[in-house]
Amino acid sequence: GGKDRRSGLILTIPLCLEQTSMDELSVTLDYLLSIPSEKCKARGFTVIVDGRKSQWNVVKTVVLMLQNVVPAEVSLVCVVKPDEFWDKKVTHFCFWKEKDRLGFEVILVSANKLTRYIEPCQLTEDFGGTLTYDHMDWLNKRLVFEKFTKESTSLLDELALINNGSDKGTQEKERSIDLNFLPSVDPETVLQTGHELLSELQQRRFNGSDGGVSWSPMDDELLAQPQVMKLLDSLREQYTRYQEVCRQRSKRTQLEEIQQKVMQVVNWLEGPGSEQLRTQWGIGDSIRASQALQQKHEEIESQHSEWFAVYVELNQQIAALLNAGDEEDLVELKALQQQLSDVCYRQASQLEFRQNLLQAALEFHSVAQDLSQQLDGLLGMLCVDVAPADGASIQQTLKLLEEKLKSVDLGLQGLREKGQSLLDQISNQASWAYGKDVTIENKENVDHIQGVMEDMQLRKQRCEDMVDVRRLKMLQMVQLFKCEEDAAQAVEWLSELLDALLKTHIRLGDDAQETKVLLEKHRKFVDVAQSTYDYGRQLLQATVVLCQSLRCTSRSSGDTLPRLNRVWKQFTITSEERVHRLETAVAFHSNAEKILQECPEQPEAFNEVEQFDEIEAVGKSLLDRLTVPVVYPDGSEQYFGSPSDMASAAEHIREKMKLVSLKKQQLRQPEATTPES
Repeated sequence: GGKDRRSGLILTIPLCLEQTSMDELSVTLDYLLSIPSEKCKARGFTVIVDGRKSQWNVVKTVVLMLQNVVPAEVSLVCVVKPDEFWDKKVTHFCFWKEKDRLGFEVILVSANKLTRYIEPCQLTEDFGGTLTYDHMDWLNKRLVFEKFTKESTSLLDELALINNGSDKGTQEKERSIDLNFLPSVDPETVLQTGHELLSELQQRRFNGSDGGVSWSPMDDELLAQPQVMKLLDSLREQYTRYQEVCRQRSKRTQLEEIQQKVMQVVNWLEGPGSEQLRTQWGIGDSIRASQALQQKHEEIESQHSEWFAVYVELNQQIAALLNAGDEEDLVELKALQQQLSDVCYRQASQLEFRQNLLQAALEFHSVAQDLSQQLDGLLGMLCVDVAPADGASIQQTLKLLEEKLKSVDLGLQGLREKGQSLLDQISNQASWAYGKDVTIENKENVDHIQGVMEDMQLRKQRCEDMVDVRRLKMLQMVQLFKCEEDAAQAVEWLSELLDALLKTHIRLGDDAQETKVLLEKHRKFVDVAQSTYDYGRQLLQATVVLCQSLRCTSRSSGDTLPRLNRVWKQFTITSEERVHRLETAVAFHSNAEKILQECPEQPEAFNEVEQFDEIEAVGKSLLDRLTVPVVYPDGSEQYFGSPSDMASAAEHIREKMKLVSLKKQQLRQPEATTPES
């Protein structure tokens, strides 16, 4: 690292007591002499051969070897001799004699005399100088430099090959580059090593207490600091290009991967995925069949969902590339995104359409099954013969029948709505059939739907016809029960009229006028009873007609008619007895009142004794009838009113008979006095 007075580099060759290999020494000298620049070599070398620990013949051999290893560059060779060993004359004579042949001057000098030829600041401490030198430190740095130079040079070649090959862009280049696309060493590591080395080269070390500047063993001229800087600059340039190439390559690779995945998704959706949907066109003919098709469709959806997940991931990647991509990639990326979205949305729409179609089919079959069960229940109800206990139960049964029929109507209406909706969806199925003719498949589905609706309509119509017949029959039965109930009620009413006639119609009147009024009221009372009886007869006749129509026997009409006739017979007998008593009472009161109202000045009116006798006879007859009960055909007897009531009526008649008798006596007295005078 030191320099002589001519600024030539100093080369120190330390020799030791051990055997020195000339071959190794030659190789070492060749390496060391290759380090300085040509400019430095032109200034010549000063070689210091340290022979203090070696033999003369070795020193001589080394000096002679310099002629071959270091030609004209050597200007001076200083052989440092031991203090008490070599013969000065011999050694000096030998080198002096060989001076012309060697081409350089050789000087034998002691270590302490070396400063005569070289400045102390350019000599190390071994030769009494002040130059700071650490051979291991120099060696380590030199190894780092050599490694950096080798790696950087190789790396530059690789990067240049990669960058230039990427610029050409041909398929052959791309194939060759793909095989060795990654450099053999890490560029970051090489750059870091170079920067650290450059930092070491740029340092200046200061030594000595005198503050003088010493030459660094890692001088620019020795380690070629500009070469390191040049290599670093070239590395940075090539690495920057390499990074851009890698970025472009990565982007292109990512774009190709995305394109490949997009085509995988598109090819599957348009291929196997679409084929799965093409094979699934049926809607099933029952709830179980529709549920099986739904389960199959769920399996298809599960397979599609995996590809849809890939679509979502790809869409996010494409969106990220669109946000950060170059302009030349935007068109391709947008085209990929649009193609992927179109296919996925179309396939998703088809899946949703198929799912909706199957759901509509399931609802249709559910409504059809419910309606079928309702029709079965209604038919079962109609097939059972009606045997109600009374009209209320018939009304309840009829109401239940009407409710079931109404429920069937609503069910059929719902079935038609579901069926029409399903038919509308099927008619739209051709829009996503990818050109496949689905007319035959759709015709089967349409025929099935229409067949189900027509079958339900026919079943409902048959049930309606049977309901009409059953309704008429039940209404007739209601009418029959009503007639029987009303006929029984008529019997009750007639019985009540008979009872009222016996218990309340007991007065015979206090005079003829009142008796006539009672007689008129009785006739009206009889008319009411007659109407009740006629109403009962008509009802019983209606029951006979209804029973004939229903082909059944009435449970009550056979008993009601005899009861009606019996009560009516009893009423007729009682009424006739009442009429006879009232008529007798009218005759009695009329005659009695006529006699009692006659004036004495008209005695000729009372000449007839028979009138009084007749009144008495009528009165007695009336009194006798009051004590006689009404006898019915079955032998039973009934009295009018209570005994006290009859006694009161009889007492009134007796009083009037007494008045008539008194009147008779009064009329007879004048008759008796006339002959005496």
